[in-house]
Amino acid sequence: MSTLATSHGNIAFKESSGSGPAVLFIHGNSACKEVFDLQLDGASGHRYRMIAFDLPGHGESSDAPEPEHSYHIAAYADVALMLLEHLGVRRCAVVGWSLGGHIGIELLTRNLDVAGLLITGTPPVGPDPADMAAGFLPSPHMEFTAREHLGAAEAVAYADETTGIAEDFMRRAVRRTDGRARRIMMDAAVAGRHVDQRTLVETSPVPLAVVTGADEPFVNNAYLATLNYANLWENQIHVIDGSGHAPFRDAREAFEPLLARFLDAVLSDQ
Repeated sequence: MSTLATSHGNIAFKESSGSGPAVLFIHGNSACKEVFDLQLDGASGHRYRMIAFDLPGHGESSDAPEPEHSYHIAAYADVALMLLEHLGVRRCAVVGWSLGGHIGIELLTRNLDVAGLLITGTPPVGPDPADMAAGFLPSPHMEFTAREHLGAAEAVAYADETTGIAEDFMRRAVRRTDGRARRIMMDAAVAGRHVDQRTLVETSPVPLAVVTGADEPFVNNAYLATLNYANLWENQIHVIDGSGHAPFRDAREAFEPLLARFLDAVLSDQ
């Protein structure tokens, strides 16, 4: 594990053993970089230079010195750019999970050569609150995503529902997360303080892979099918049977071939 000092705090990151083209992984709300260990330590991680980091207020990164300045999607995208610049990466593929997918979409508007973007557990929504309501499913656990203070039982329930598996590292990640990050991020999202993600995926030429679990507990899969994607990879939304919010963990056998095929398609010219 290495760290980078930024205006948003000290950012913890790790890299796989691969020396090929770069792939940036961005985790979700109240999670941590270790959620992608199966990918970084797997076959693709030995081929590609995979990079995962902890968002400010998450995992081994420090809490943000100015929470209102740092705990929202645009600032998280800034952190990703700072890290990539530090690592000398100018072109990469991006894999974003849940909140990380929203950050990945934000990166499409930045000065970064994104070879391709894979999102999972992420509905691209516009700034209109109606889009938020359409893109997500109402549930008790969904309410936890915005709650600053979680009780012990609530933290466990949220962690387990998020990955679909009872995993100690995720429970620790939820407990560790600066609760202000949940509250401030959601307040900003509801207020529309992010790019118009729906319009962006309907106009961006960057190849976009959309992967979702058939049993997704947070995202409305029917909403995903209503978008007119400009460059949807393989011209389909990839729905993984028996999977929930985190296909890369609860359905690794189905997810890994998709990831490998996508990376080969968008990074083959490097």
